[in-house]
Amino acid sequence: MKIVKLILVMIVLASSAYQLITGKFELMPYSMLFLGALMLVIGLVELQGDRKGGFLGCVFVSLFLFFVSIQGFFLN
Repeated sequence: MKIVKLILVMIVLASSAYQLITGKFELMPYSMLFLGALMLVIGLVELQGDRKGGFLGCVFVSLFLFFVSIQGFFLN
């Protein structure tokens, strides 16, 4: 899980930095999709640590991010 989380963090940071530096926000749905996946992985880590409240919060946030990214794919 640590490797997957690290890879997702690097992808989110790289895409966000690229968007901020260039001012091109066409990659925003992809960034949101990877951020949703990262939140889901963080939620699974919380579940393994027997912290149900953190798990539910992360899952709700990840579902919201997935919804927003899918909307971004269809509207652009």
